[in-house]
Amino acid sequence: MALSMADQSSGRLLYPMVREGGKLRRASWDEALSAAAEAMTRIRDQHGPDAFGAFSCSKASNELNYLVQKFMRTAIGTNNIDSCNRT
Repeated sequence: MALSMADQSSGRLLYPMVREGGKLRRASWDEALSAAAEAMTRIRDQHGPDAFGAFSCSKASNELNYLVQKFMRTAIGTNNIDSCNRT
C-alpha cells in the first residue's frame, strides 16, 4: 500500500514515544499510555485537579463530548470543561 504525501511527512509520529533522560525513544502503546497516566496523576497530586482543563468540539458527537466531560469529572476531578456549544 502506497503512502500519501500526508503520511510521508517527516514530522509525523508513526509510533508512541516516551521521554527518557531528556530524549524521546520508541515505546509500546502500553508503556506510553502508562507514562501519560502516571504524569497526569503526578500533576493532579502536586497541583490539584483544577490544573487540568478540557476543550471538546461542538461538532463532535454527543457521545464523545459526554466521554470527555465524564473523564474530566470522574478521573481528574475537575469541572474545567468547555465544548463551545454556545452557537
